[in-house]
Amino acid sequence: MAYEIEKSDAEWRSALDEMAYRVTRKHATEPPFTHDAFPKGPGQFRCICCDALLFDKADKFDSGTGWPSFTSPAAPDALGERSDRSLFMRRTEVHCARCGAHMGHVFPDGPAPTGLRYCINGVALRFVPESG
Repeated sequence: MAYEIEKSDAEWRSALDEMAYRVTRKHATEPPFTHDAFPKGPGQFRCICCDALLFDKADKFDSGTGWPSFTSPAAPDALGERSDRSLFMRRTEVHCARCGAHMGHVFPDGPAPTGLRYCINGVALRFVPESG
């Protein structure tokens, strides 16, 4: 699949720390409860790889799962989806539509208004506080 932002594996490896590289480029998952210390104020969550806007702080909620969770992406075309049948499960993987970075998965067990839970690896995100 072709993306707007494409780099070689070596370029991604040099641009990211080890965990961010493993999660975003190799589809790993960070351990739960290890990366949810984002600031509490309003702001945006951007892709750690290409800086694309992916989520708004207003759509973040505490799912109790240990990973940052959101009810919807910032824009309908911010994320791509594909079937993930790894680990003997059937899930829907979500990735940055701009660079293909693995973000996490979306599940149909979230709160209103969407009923969706975007379960995202915190290391795949960069929080940008709203300037006021």
